[in-house]
Amino acid sequence: MKTLQVLHFEVTREALLQQAELIKGAWIGIRIAGLLLVLSGWKSTEVAKLLNLSRQSVIGWIKKANNIGLSCLKDDLRPGRPGQLDETVAKQLEDALSKSPAEYGLSRFRWDGIVVAEFLKRQFGISVKPRQARNWLKKLGYVKKRPIHYYVQASRHSVEEFRKGLKKKAVKSEKD
Repeated sequence: MKTLQVLHFEVTREALLQQAELIKGAWIGIRIAGLLLVLSGWKSTEVAKLLNLSRQSVIGWIKKANNIGLSCLKDDLRPGRPGQLDETVAKQLEDALSKSPAEYGLSRFRWDGIVVAEFLKRQFGISVKPRQARNWLKKLGYVKKRPIHYYVQASRHSVEEFRKGLKKKAVKSEKD
């Protein structure tokens, strides 16, 4: 297979180094470094191993650089609806999670996805589904665990002491 090369006239060593000075960001720096290595004659496989990336990522960078030039360094906008929970709402949610749901008029004894979704709807008018609410619980460091009940088994010695104590109390109450 023929080695891929960067052919676009804008993508030169000097232009990439100039972009590295202007644009801050780790991923942009990694892309710049990867493209610089390709311009130096490294193969995409070697660059991928060096940067601990997939070979396909490096090939994608090369193809994008060949198609659009230096603007390949900037991240594309990612599709999707923007999140509804900003930092202030997340902080208030975290404060609420440290308390009982009953304090907010919710009829549950612990927080889960359904309760958090109801809380967000009542307090902030934000409508999220329970799965998204569980994601926020996880992001804030809360995990869903049910309480585990342990039944403590008394030792024979403790049972005998308890019975002796009952007998002494019974004898005292009969004397009174």
